[in-house]
Amino acid sequence: MEPLLGVKIGCLFALLALTLVCGLIPICFKWFQIEAATGRHRRVLSLLGCISAGVFLGAGLMHMTAEALEGMETEIQKFEMQNRTESKGNFSGDADSAHMDYPYGELVISLGFFLVFFMESLALQCCPGAAGGSEVQEEECGGAHVLGFHSHGPLPSPSRSPFRALILLLSLSFHSVFEGLAVGLQTTVAATVQLCLAVLAHKGLVVFGVGLRLVQTGTESRWAVFSILLFALMSPLGLALGLAVAGGDSEGARGLAQAVLESVAAGTFLYVTFLEILPRELAGPEAPLAKWGCVATGFAFMALIALWA
Repeated sequence: MEPLLGVKIGCLFALLALTLVCGLIPICFKWFQIEAATGRHRRVLSLLGCISAGVFLGAGLMHMTAEALEGMETEIQKFEMQNRTESKGNFSGDADSAHMDYPYGELVISLGFFLVFFMESLALQCCPGAAGGSEVQEEECGGAHVLGFHSHGPLPSPSRSPFRALILLLSLSFHSVFEGLAVGLQTTVAATVQLCLAVLAHKGLVVFGVGLRLVQTGTESRWAVFSILLFALMSPLGLALGLAVAGGDSEGARGLAQAVLESVAAGTFLYVTFLEILPRELAGPEAPLAKWGCVATGFAFMALIALWA
């Protein structure tokens, strides 16, 4: 076996193992179930949720959005250079400049945001009973502040936001596939190890936050475990795809599609982060500065990891 292939297979198993372990920790240990917690235990879990919210915010802005914009810019530059080569001698300089100046990456990310917004609005319009999450938010913003974020009253907690939880998993799964694909396409052992370590560093934090999110939104244990298992398979799947196409010449055909899909995934992730995760974690009136500090700490972790990722 070639050393590079052996390293990539090792990275594949490392990604799978780390994702499973970090994702299943909050699901398998009852200590992380905030509904059964009281007093200081409850406050600690609330602050831990704020740290995970900061991790999600950092993952969305410093990793998913940044990588999506970089990918779109690279593909647009390739397209523009190809057009210049084909139309050499024509007076199309102004048009090319206008194309380059337009924020295509930001546009596709926004389309991903509005796509989820539209789907959720359509679901609530067609099935008003699916608006349980809105009722919870109204309760949180109304007279239930005394109990903080998670009320023990007759709220429909087990089904608070299944649609947004699904979108969170889908967008992260897309991103994980592309991360694994990037690792699988590396051409040297050093580059493969460096990129894999960067992915592992933020992958553990993100998947722990996903597991904590599933537990705190009342997802049944079997569905939470199944979700983490599927999510854990995404990066190895992308790495396997990278191994399959590493020797081929399909980069040009796949580059634009990958950039567009990653941009849409970034937009959907930002929607869930700003409209679901952050509002829920910051809803309670207790210890607002401590919550801010925890969100900032989670974001700082992801910003630091972005130096190597």
